[in-house]
Amino acid sequence: MDTLEVNLAPQPQESLAEYIRRVRSGLGLSQRELAEGAGIHLQSVGKLERGKTSKLNRKTQSGLAYALQIPPEYFTAIGRGVAIESSPVVKFCPSCWIPGTAPDPIWLDYRAKYCFLCGNSLRHQCSKCTEPIVSLKHRFCPYCGTGYKSEQS
Repeated sequence: MDTLEVNLAPQPQESLAEYIRRVRSGLGLSQRELAEGAGIHLQSVGKLERGKTSKLNRKTQSGLAYALQIPPEYFTAIGRGVAIESSPVVKFCPSCWIPGTAPDPIWLDYRAKYCFLCGNSLRHQCSKCTEPIVSLKHRFCPYCGTGYKSEQS
């Protein structure tokens, strides 16, 4: 049986309003919690979910992506009406990432393979069990318990 799995990928023909509402509800977040996590006003979340706002600026897009734990490209795909690959993957630099913080937006670009700060390869799967990393909300792999951060310092 599925645990608290939420299909984070946008569905075909799903509007921005429907998508944000579905993912937020699926994650068990209130509008207030989403607004606080994204660093935007509560009224902005309401307008987005009612379909009153259909375009996102970069700050709002990256804030919502962080709070909903999705790649920012999902919002671009919804705006263009194109399909998304079904596996949402979060990439991060094991040397530069600070646990508890959002991944650098450039790491989330689907073309990014290396950290622009240090040149190390970006990690997109657990180093022990190789399951894809879909969220950096937690510091450890939910499947095997291995920490995502390198044990270097």
